[in-house]
Amino acid sequence: MASNLPQERNHDASLKVMDLDPMVTESLVMELFVQAAPVVKVFMPKDKLSQQHSGTAFVEFQSEADADYALRIMRFIKLYGKQIRIKKKNKDKIDVGANLFIGNLDQDVDERILDETFIQFGSLLSTPKIMRDPETGVSKGYGFVSYDNFAASDAAIEALDGQFLCNKPISVSYARKKDSTERHGSQAERIIAASRVPGAPMPPPQQPQYTVPTITSFTQQQSMNNINNMNNMPPPPPHAGMPNMMMMNPHQVYRNP
Repeated sequence: MASNLPQERNHDASLKVMDLDPMVTESLVMELFVQAAPVVKVFMPKDKLSQQHSGTAFVEFQSEADADYALRIMRFIKLYGKQIRIKKKNKDKIDVGANLFIGNLDQDVDERILDETFIQFGSLLSTPKIMRDPETGVSKGYGFVSYDNFAASDAAIEALDGQFLCNKPISVSYARKKDSTERHGSQAERIIAASRVPGAPMPPPQQPQYTVPTITSFTQQQSMNNINNMNNMPPPPPHAGMPNMMMMNPHQVYRNP
């Protein structure tokens, strides 16, 4: 029960779930995420007049490891035919700024392929986002990827800019800041990010900080094969006293009854 929980909770243990269908309820979100790890609570903000939620829910777990695991395995779940987006929620930290713009995307490139491609260089803060036509759902040919550190974003730019992804060379660069012509990745952002980690050295002006292998090609079939290989999925964090339950298929689709 809530009274048995520590009074001071770790905000890193929360996830923001977006793009939810209007038929999704708090109990359904709880049912979904409790299969990944113990859930402390689920909150869906609602309009005071209509009592309809805005398509967003906040899920709080017992630990940051639980939240990270749930983000990893639930990022491509569909509820009522709509793919949800998940982002790690952190009230105590500002945005790192390691946000990338991915351009010249082939129409065959979807969020799964971006995830499989860019996660090779570091932890992603959220599910990659491809901008799409709101009526047809067709890709506009560009998207965004956000890392939790600049070493990973620098490495991704170095390895992937100009490389082929589904038969088209993609462009990878730092994204523009909201309502500004200035781009992320500045030295000022790096200094601020480093200052939030006790004992961390200030970042050098040059980039990248380590060498990564070059990816020459990545097809959609290769991506799907990798996704279907569940043998590489990390084991969930141990939980004393957690009841046994059947793990839901991570790609299960909820449909209207």
